[in-house]
Amino acid sequence: MMDWTDRHCRVFHRQITRHSWLYTEMVTTGAILHGDVPRHLDYSEVEHPIALQLGGSEPADLAASAKLGQQWGYDEINLNCGCPSERVQKGAFGACLMAEPNLVADCVKAMRDAVSIDVTVKHRIGINDIDSYDFVRDFVGTVAQAGCKTFIVHARNAILKGLSPKENREIPPLRYERAYQLKRDFPDLEIIINGGIKTLQEIDGHLQQVNGVMLGREAYHNPYLMSSFDGRYYADDTAAKSRAQIIEAMLPYIHLQLARKGPRLNSITRHMLGLMTGLPGARAFRRQLSDTKELAKGDVALLLRALELMTPIDAI
Repeated sequence: MMDWTDRHCRVFHRQITRHSWLYTEMVTTGAILHGDVPRHLDYSEVEHPIALQLGGSEPADLAASAKLGQQWGYDEINLNCGCPSERVQKGAFGACLMAEPNLVADCVKAMRDAVSIDVTVKHRIGINDIDSYDFVRDFVGTVAQAGCKTFIVHARNAILKGLSPKENREIPPLRYERAYQLKRDFPDLEIIINGGIKTLQEIDGHLQQVNGVMLGREAYHNPYLMSSFDGRYYADDTAAKSRAQIIEAMLPYIHLQLARKGPRLNSITRHMLGLMTGLPGARAFRRQLSDTKELAKGDVALLLRALELMTPIDAI
């Protein structure tokens, strides 16, 4: 979710679900250790619980980055071993790391020695043409020995050559049974499943087999799906908001960000385009929030004008 789940996106998603865990986009250790730390690690307190997802393969660098993450107040450190992009491959991390479970174990141990918060791993079920459950079982078993207790399993292989990141999310077949088997083989580990999950019914089905479910693109393109999460999965019906209330809740944040001369209005509203997905008028809502001339004015009232296109407003 690089360039997608930035801090503005996460604040927006937090208006929809109070309790679900939010993850940052992947941040490389180089960007943290040799770049602008506040730019990469700053977030709003409302985002908790929040995990910092790191990309890297050097244990010492990951440990130093994890320590910074804890100092900044993150609730979890997550190591990405699933991203198949060429940019990540050139840095020899992401999904490439699945071929080196002992190195991943060393990375996890270094981070766990540096922080007191949880260190988790997100990974695929295989790489390239390796189509064996034994491969992912041995990967998880090796990394678990280093103290990792939570594995987020994207239930597809990562094809490192020949497929784009988008194609890697669509072409390799989903094999949810592999994640289910991991839970049976490692009952003491927390296994969270990811990949192609789009409905509440699908989530419910997976939760019969594993400990948790991670959503990616569906949470972004159809964010209001998350509006029922607090009541359905966290026994809290008090925080539910209508779509109109979510927009209204975002206004103070947007005003504050624009007043700081930080992001442009589009940097925040682009994450909100899917809020009306499935409703009559959704296209007009998106079109209004995509009007470049209006966005350039930086007028927050644009959101209210987009909302007025949805009728009746009290029904959304």
